[in-house]
Amino acid sequence: MSESILTFDDVVIAYRQRRELGKAPAVNGVSFQLLSGESLGLVGESGSGKTSIGAAVVGLAPVRSGRISFNGQDITHLRSSRRRVLSSDIQVIFQDPLSSLNPDRTIGQTLSEPLLVQRTSTKQEIQSAVTAMLGRVGLEEESAAFYPSQFSGGQRQRIAIARALMVSPRLVVCDEAVSALDLSVQAQILNLLLTLQRDLNLSYLFISHDIDVVKHMCERIVVLYRGEIMEVGDAQQICAHPNHPYTEELISSIPVPDPLLQKCRREERQSRRREMETVDSSFHVSAIAAGCPFLARCPISVDRCQVEDPALLVAPSGSLSACHLRETYPSVHSRAN
Repeated sequence: MSESILTFDDVVIAYRQRRELGKAPAVNGVSFQLLSGESLGLVGESGSGKTSIGAAVVGLAPVRSGRISFNGQDITHLRSSRRRVLSSDIQVIFQDPLSSLNPDRTIGQTLSEPLLVQRTSTKQEIQSAVTAMLGRVGLEEESAAFYPSQFSGGQRQRIAIARALMVSPRLVVCDEAVSALDLSVQAQILNLLLTLQRDLNLSYLFISHDIDVVKHMCERIVVLYRGEIMEVGDAQQICAHPNHPYTEELISSIPVPDPLLQKCRREERQSRRREMETVDSSFHVSAIAAGCPFLARCPISVDRCQVEDPALLVAPSGSLSACHLRETYPSVHSRAN
């Protein structure tokens, strides 16, 4: 059995302005494990806390409480010197490669920089490593002499992937890595990431709002809503038999080739959204915080949901689901309130 490479243990992430406004934390008591060589998907709409989780892994989000461990080491509040050392093991691929690549540096200079900082390789070794990595991500050797603006969006994302892999990391945080690309290019980049994972034994924390993309990429899925876990389990199983109403909502938003079915789904979502807006106006933030975070949008809520935040329990399909109406028996993976 694979060992855990990344562990979140009851992690709370709270930004200062959120606390001043009396709102809930960005991430509230989240616990999960990412196994070595595994792809774990974090999926949810904007504001679900998935990007904050990714930022916390690389030290860019304020962790109020809880523990983040990498390979058994507590990395929750590392000093900058230790964080720089850790960067050779943990890298990030961002959503927009154009904004994350220096426009004034050639691709060769960008890919060389991580190795130059380490000061463990000669110039010839670095040049060979750059050429090899460009080939690995499907780019020509001549690409090293060009600037980011001279490439297409898909090519720039390949460059961003190459930069992340130059230092041979063990964990890569993919933060909406394909959401800015069109569908055909998305498929190419996803297949590239899967190939690289297999060849280099990488672990991915894959962040996306698109559950269909996550299903293609990941063995397991963590479904997040308002900073809390709604459901977690095998990706294929969850997408085939979702247990939480929010997971069902995410799956229903996936485009389908049947125009009539797509129209019916759209009308159903619009109707549900109008109902949600009416319900939302009748709840205060503090009242929602006392119960289930999905209360104001849930089509099957009962009185219990208003006063008790459901723990993650084993659902009939085997996944862990935070829903009072679909629980069976307690799990050791209970969520702290």
